[in-house]
Amino acid sequence: MNIDVLLIRVTATIFAVYGLAFVLAPTTLALLVTEASPANSAALTDMRATYGGMSVAVGMLLFILAAEPKFFRLGLSAVLLLMLGMAGGRAVGIFLDGPTTQIMWVYLALEIIVATIASLLLLRSRKAER
Repeated sequence: MNIDVLLIRVTATIFAVYGLAFVLAPTTLALLVTEASPANSAALTDMRATYGGMSVAVGMLLFILAAEPKFFRLGLSAVLLLMLGMAGGRAVGIFLDGPTTQIMWVYLALEIIVATIASLLLLRSRKAER
């Protein structure tokens, strides 16, 4: 297995497991991540759907992209865009909303690291095609 596929599959696994955890235990995960829990059933349902179901779907899509060599670059591009989007939104939140939890800083660092790795792998694959 090459590094491109490994990055896509690891990212897919994280999204799928994180999503499944939010589907099954949204209150517990919300407390762990944000130090607060949803206040009503609509908030819980939305958390199960958005953090849970959508994250599981993103993980499954990444697994599909990692399954075929012709889709590896698309998979890396997806990982890059996902990480940049998450890091960007998180950075805006930290800037606008003020002090945050330590886990938000860990997530931001991981998102930037994974985005950087995906960028480097995409650049390498473009050079290899030439």
